[in-house]
Amino acid sequence: MDPSAFWSNLPFSGLTTFCIAYASLMVLIMCTLMYLRQRKQAYLLMAAAFFFIMTYEGLNIHLLLSGEPLLHTQDVYRPLQLFSLVLLNLAVLLLYHRMRRLYYGFIFICGTLLLIPVLLQASPDTFASVLFYDVLEWAVIAGSFLFVAPYIRQRRRYILGLSGYAVWAGVHGFHSYIDANPDMLPLLDLLSGLPLLFYSVIFLMLFQRMIEQMQSIYRSSITDGLTGLYNRRYFMKHLERYVSQGVKVAAIFCDIDNFKKLNDTQGHARADEVLKQAACILEEELEGRGLAGRYGGEELVALVVSRGSKASLVAEKIRRRIEEETIVTVSVGYSSLRKGVTGEALMKQADQAMYHSKASGKNQVTDFRTLHSRSRTAGGAPLELEG
Repeated sequence: MDPSAFWSNLPFSGLTTFCIAYASLMVLIMCTLMYLRQRKQAYLLMAAAFFFIMTYEGLNIHLLLSGEPLLHTQDVYRPLQLFSLVLLNLAVLLLYHRMRRLYYGFIFICGTLLLIPVLLQASPDTFASVLFYDVLEWAVIAGSFLFVAPYIRQRRRYILGLSGYAVWAGVHGFHSYIDANPDMLPLLDLLSGLPLLFYSVIFLMLFQRMIEQMQSIYRSSITDGLTGLYNRRYFMKHLERYVSQGVKVAAIFCDIDNFKKLNDTQGHARADEVLKQAACILEEELEGRGLAGRYGGEELVALVVSRGSKASLVAEKIRRRIEEETIVTVSVGYSSLRKGVTGEALMKQADQAMYHSKASGKNQVTDFRTLHSRSRTAGGAPLELEG
């Protein structure tokens, strides 16, 4: 067969078949790699689904090339197609939910039902076989609309793809009941691209979900699990970057007063709740001005990098809001970056200022520069000012 003649005479449905087979292979490889990395059941089921889709379309490709079904296996075409549909829609649900034992039973029941005509050696072209498979297909489609679409995040995208598949299934099924009317062949050929649309939507959903999971993993690596603020390592990394770039930055160090007493008298759950309230206030006050973090325990820290914001005003606003909106108070210290001071030294200065607030009666704000000047005037040992 002349290749150029083959491709020029290939109907649109045949081209779609090649596209689906290739796309299925790519998604199969991607899902297999993701499953080996994360062991998430959704990737395994999706890999299995696209394996069956690839097998089904591979049989169709053989039929296009040779004109005859491979090893007279036309009786397994329909079960392969429908079983892949079952696995695919279940995999979409599992992208957002955990695998349950009920789902294993559902897969087994669907697989058994699809094999009934094959085991009975019924011809796939008989009215009973066609009706049986069509009923199962529409049961899967309806079940997907009712039990999958409402429980996933990318709902509209999924409904769009599944609706396209439903249109294709409806027209294809109608055609099978009217003795293969040749007038419908152009329409069937045109609508053959709808399953490819559905599979493309599933791929986009899978890709989007992978991005969400990677973002979640990255977010959890740089934030504190309890407060949601940046963790100490990420916070200090940004501070050192600001210092190296010569950014005008000020560090604020907050320590919740009598936090241990709160833990002992009202319990850890209540103490954690108060800590989260204080962290929320800190985050709100630093929005657009810098970043907030949890240094450790009941110690909360912040960096003010906005030129239009004064660290003294931000620190005082944080102290006042925590006093007014929670059942605790905070002792606060802050220090502005000077030439020759490292990020670690800047945090130490703010920490020293905070300890002065705590030693002087708590629930107050201390500027390290003022504290340093007082120390020099009093003739005491000067506080550390250089890095």
